[in-house]
Amino acid sequence: MSPTSETAQGGRRLVIVESPAKAKTIKGYLGPGYVVEASVGHIRDLPNGAAEVPEQYTGEVRRLGVDVENDFQPIYVVNADKKAQVKKLKDLLKDSDELFLATDEDREGEAIAWHLQEVLKPKVPVKRMVFHEITKAAIQAAVANPRELNQKLVDAQETRRILDRLYGYEVSPVLWKKVMPKLSAGRVQSVATRLVVERERERIAFRSAEYWDLTGTFATGRAGDSSDPSSLVARLAAVDGRRVAQGRDFDSLGQLKSANTLHLDEANARALAAALADTSFAVRSVESKPYRRSPYAPFRTTTLQQEAARKLGFGAKATMQVAQKLYENGFITYMRTDSTTLSETAINAARAQVTQLYGADYLPSSPRTYAGKVKNAQEAHEAIRPSGDRFRTPAETSLTGDQFRLYELIWKRTVASQMKDAVGNSVTVKIAGTSADGRDAEFSASGKTITFHGFLKAYVEGADDPNAELDDRESRLPQVSEGDALSADEITVDGHATKPPARYTEASLVKELEEREIGRPSTYASIIGTILDRGYVFKKGTALVPSFLSFAVVNLLEKHFGRLVDYDFTARMEDDLDRIARGEAQSVPWLRRFYFGVGTDGAAVPAVGGAAEAGNGDGDHLGGLKELVTDLGAIDAREVSSFPVGNDIMLRVGRYGPYIERGEKDSENHQRADVQEDLAPDELSVELAEELLAKPSGDFELGADPQSGHQIIARDGRYGPYVTEVLPEGTPKTGKNAVKPRTASLFKSMSLDTVTLADALKLMSLPRVVGKDAEGVEITAQNGRYGPYLKKGTDSRSLQTEDQLFTITLEESLEIYSQPKLRGRAAAKPPLKELGTDPVSGQPVVVKDGRFGPYVTDGESNATLRSGDSVEEITPERGYELLAEKRAKSPVKKTAKKAPAKKAPAKKAATTKTAAKKTTAAKTTTAKKTAAKKAPAKKATAARATGTGEE
Repeated sequence: MSPTSETAQGGRRLVIVESPAKAKTIKGYLGPGYVVEASVGHIRDLPNGAAEVPEQYTGEVRRLGVDVENDFQPIYVVNADKKAQVKKLKDLLKDSDELFLATDEDREGEAIAWHLQEVLKPKVPVKRMVFHEITKAAIQAAVANPRELNQKLVDAQETRRILDRLYGYEVSPVLWKKVMPKLSAGRVQSVATRLVVERERERIAFRSAEYWDLTGTFATGRAGDSSDPSSLVARLAAVDGRRVAQGRDFDSLGQLKSANTLHLDEANARALAAALADTSFAVRSVESKPYRRSPYAPFRTTTLQQEAARKLGFGAKATMQVAQKLYENGFITYMRTDSTTLSETAINAARAQVTQLYGADYLPSSPRTYAGKVKNAQEAHEAIRPSGDRFRTPAETSLTGDQFRLYELIWKRTVASQMKDAVGNSVTVKIAGTSADGRDAEFSASGKTITFHGFLKAYVEGADDPNAELDDRESRLPQVSEGDALSADEITVDGHATKPPARYTEASLVKELEEREIGRPSTYASIIGTILDRGYVFKKGTALVPSFLSFAVVNLLEKHFGRLVDYDFTARMEDDLDRIARGEAQSVPWLRRFYFGVGTDGAAVPAVGGAAEAGNGDGDHLGGLKELVTDLGAIDAREVSSFPVGNDIMLRVGRYGPYIERGEKDSENHQRADVQEDLAPDELSVELAEELLAKPSGDFELGADPQSGHQIIARDGRYGPYVTEVLPEGTPKTGKNAVKPRTASLFKSMSLDTVTLADALKLMSLPRVVGKDAEGVEITAQNGRYGPYLKKGTDSRSLQTEDQLFTITLEESLEIYSQPKLRGRAAAKPPLKELGTDPVSGQPVVVKDGRFGPYVTDGESNATLRSGDSVEEITPERGYELLAEKRAKSPVKKTAKKAPAKKAPAKKAATTKTAAKKTTAAKTTTAKKTAAKKAPAKKATAARATGTGEE
């Protein structure tokens, strides 16, 4: 008998999941006798501030939300926006005979289930229901086979939460005092920021080297065809046995790493090319090797994020949002996993599709298995794969847009993982000739042919390097043998320059964090989102660029909290936390050691079984956070926020942004200039700094107003250059008699060093009265935040140019007002830049100038450019990424239609317990009330989906 029919006879069961979308899907699989409701993410957490802490707690407990003196007891409070949901769950529980906690099967999901049990205090049997995919079979199997709550996972998650709270709440105030108010420090976000900053430091220290080589086009003399080309292109590899230097042979300072390589400059390269002009060439050697490539493992969280970034242009956060929707709607298995393992059911489904779609020749004789690469991986889940015992092809899903594209990526990767290897041959041909001056020149060319594509028929992995050769890329060489004569059709001289190390992208940063074993893969999306939101990092195309602010923050942390941002230290902390999760270490002694370090008598804090058993790992990598943040006297705020540029110029990060200065403040030779916040640090050269300092700064006295006698000055303000008048001393500035100085922004065509007194008086004369219409309503010309416009009563019309403010006539104004208004929009402006065709919508993507600045659009979705983007440098991939993130955040349109559920009568009916139990009408009202709260619920669910709040 099925779980559903048993329940229908035996009573009512309350099933609590995390998200409303998941609740809706699961309800359809369970049917009568089950009530499925969402907790909407976490219902209880550490307090966000002292105001949320219960009154009985005082002192440090109120500040931290953790009682560090009493075994680090956390103070949990029900979130204010979840109190109504908790009440609803309690009411539903009163009418239930059994409670199933069906949150996700990971540490965070287990913790949510524990908090639900603690808050709801059920008097009925409680069971833990777990599943890795939302299909009918999986849900019914989960109901039939529940387990007990895993307290080890709960303890591990609680330890992480307390650790992150102590780290953030103790270190962040140091940043407020020494760098800038309202900054934040997180355990893993600080380390991630340091990685990005260190890469930028490498770019700043980098010195480019110039090197030259030769490229020859050699002909066989045969006609040739597709399988046997008539010519090949080879690069100069060696001269007289010495290898010719390439980019990899230079260090970051532009120096050769080895003296054995030959560094060709332009003159020598051109001389060699001339000496080879009449040379006869022959094949010196042909080396052929078998080529074999095995399929890639199925996706886990991090590899999915990396591939979605490379192939679809998704950020990590957007990938997880789309994957969450696919999981909740039953299309894929759970998307937060470290495992590359597939169940027997999944392997059979994949192998069946290989045979069906590609034929038996592509199916290996036995299933493929993949070993996990992630240390301390959570192996409870499978790899990310299509759900069910038969995979739906992308065409069978009815999915569209981003969900279709991500599902297709997952489906292809899963099917390909169970296919045969790709095989072929790789060939290296070396060609030699003697130059006119007697030098032996050796050219080299490599090729690859694939004789059986195997899994490459289904899937080819992308690469972070756009110049990397993908696995399915063939390069055929002519069929030549040693000693064959070749003629040089052309020999070209090529100049190159070494490039600084590439900045991290979201994909490569995720890869780096995972390789260093820092943080948990399920939290990487939220970590990257946090450092972007905090202004520590901004995007330039797809590259992650550190702000000057992040340089100051990392500088402080490295100098005064070195261990906290040490990569090995952070990785060892992960080991310790995983040991707690496995029950091999205890939480409280570990936290005590981390927070207090050694005891007051100088001895180590006692722990049962010694330091290692308490969770200290090597015994010395933890200790003393409280002491570190107590004595701040040694931290020089000016020093940690100052960086030398050159020529005695210093970059400083101030409370209102970065600036450069030379000389001491108030001294005669002191110079200072602001630096734009979105300038990449490696672009602040000495030359640019000198240029900024040379720009006029301060007030420009333009003269006196002939009518008022007040001095008129021009200055550069926070929102751009402007002119204003200087009022006499004693003029009241506040109160009802206050007088405000006339002020006006400069036109776009004006600049501070060219604006005149006449220009200023003209600007301050605005708004200008143009005249009155037939009904006597005054028309004025004004310059506003969004450009010049006309105003008649409440009716505004845009003008085309700023000059029209002074030249437009009454007749021209009336003509403008006689035209139909364009619903608040001016005539369509031509796009600023065309990016190409969006891979999701298939529509052309362009950059336009909007009311709030430039934005990208495909005609369906609009996304404003971020602070790190510019119209000139934005790439098509970056434009597609912004649109993908916008689509992922787009609200569900149905929400607005459910507003009537908030009417007073509906609320009253819903709170009547008897009616809710006995009448259908009351049940309908209750359902509507739940729907009315859908918008905040979705927000919380999205936060849970990306691991917000951790690390």
